[in-house]
Amino acid sequence: MKILQVTPRYPPQSGGVETHVAEISERLVDRGHEVTVLTADAGGNGFRRERRNGVRIKRYRGVAPDGSMHICPQIMWAVRNVDADVVHAHNYHSFPIFFAALGVGERRFVVTTHYHGGSASSVRERLLSLYRPFGRWAVKHADAVVAVSEWEREQLARDFDVDATVIPNGLDVKRFASATPFDRERPYLLTVGRLEEYKGVQHVIRSMTGLPEFDLLVAGSGPYRDELERIARRAGVEDRVEFLGYVDSEMLPGLYAGADVYVTMSEFEAYGMTVAEALAAGTPCVVRNAGALVDWGANEGVVLIDSTDSTSTIDALRRGMQTKVNTTCLAGWNEVTDNVEETYHG
Repeated sequence: MKILQVTPRYPPQSGGVETHVAEISERLVDRGHEVTVLTADAGGNGFRRERRNGVRIKRYRGVAPDGSMHICPQIMWAVRNVDADVVHAHNYHSFPIFFAALGVGERRFVVTTHYHGGSASSVRERLLSLYRPFGRWAVKHADAVVAVSEWEREQLARDFDVDATVIPNGLDVKRFASATPFDRERPYLLTVGRLEEYKGVQHVIRSMTGLPEFDLLVAGSGPYRDELERIARRAGVEDRVEFLGYVDSEMLPGLYAGADVYVTMSEFEAYGMTVAEALAAGTPCVVRNAGALVDWGANEGVVLIDSTDSTSTIDALRRGMQTKVNTTCLAGWNEVTDNVEETYHG
């Protein structure tokens, strides 16, 4: 089968959607399919071709106001001109899914939305509001819609009146379960993700005043880092908050395994991949009761938190430290790819 994946970005760009598309694409190649990926992340150098682990990639230059949307009309023409049996577009919150819908023609069209309903950025929220008619049309145009969580499926039914199939994100469970814990003199808490205000790392930093025996390791980069550093200084905990910046994927399993608790206070998530990674490494999680993160509350090893104030956060983190982890809820990427293949056949 000839499969065309359309996505705003693709590795080495990092992120949950990027990982999802790469993992299923490479496994589909291993199963004998021809896979081509179209992206809008070529940057200032313009169009380029490459091949990664058997996947053909065509990168186009897009416009990304406030780092979002990835407006790239060239993708419509590229979709029309690529010989494919199935076109699979990813990420409702960006224009490539709309351009894929314009170019798909009579071929089978599958959409994985990674839909989280909104944005904490006022600029992105305005852009999403303007984009909604285009995104809605693209989703409604699909032959099959995939959600990565039950929460997302319910949002899609409410906002777009579509019945999505739930196929959770996958994970290389063995890689995380077998990780050697990161060796550090002092015990630490961990948070992983792009440093944006909506991710809520500031709430964790402020809570560190009540957790003097712990350090906080912050893995990830992003535009909110300078403000987070200022918050740490104002709270008097800058000596116990370490910003690691971008962390190589080979180092992440050990970081998870060595943490006493993994914590994420994000306002918007369609799944929560970092929670799955932490659980796979055997680390209990404290998770904000928001977005698709709410689904994780049903799993042993996860403590949900409703409030972001320091007292509530400290209490949740201490309860998390006493929680046992169960990893039976986690799906592997091979299982995910099996289910995706089924949607291609209809």
